[in-house]
Amino acid sequence: MIKDIVFVGIGSGIGGICRYLISLSMSHSHGSFPWGTFSVNIVGCLLIGILWGLTSRCQHLAPAFSLLFMVGFCGGFTTFSTFSKEGLMMLQNNNYALFALYILGSVALGIAAVALGYLTTKL
Repeated sequence: MIKDIVFVGIGSGIGGICRYLISLSMSHSHGSFPWGTFSVNIVGCLLIGILWGLTSRCQHLAPAFSLLFMVGFCGGFTTFSTFSKEGLMMLQNNNYALFALYILGSVALGIAAVALGYLTTKL
């Protein structure tokens, strides 16, 4: 159990650092659309789809692989709480069209990215 917690902790720490660096690199983006959060969430969805496909295809992968990468890294890399806060801020600023684009785009592209990642491992 302790080993599993360590794998999740290491993965989520690395994922969080990667998310932070991507957000910093995209902070110069113009406009009020949160490109950093949007990008990490879609990339994270693609990555978890690929990892899910690999683990379902390669049964010999250790459970530690899933804990480190899917639970840890992807969990630390993607950010539902920031996504939700940014959506609420758009509503508070009366940016209803941007809010709708952000929410619908994130959910639709997120699900599509997971499916794409999963399906690419099945080829």
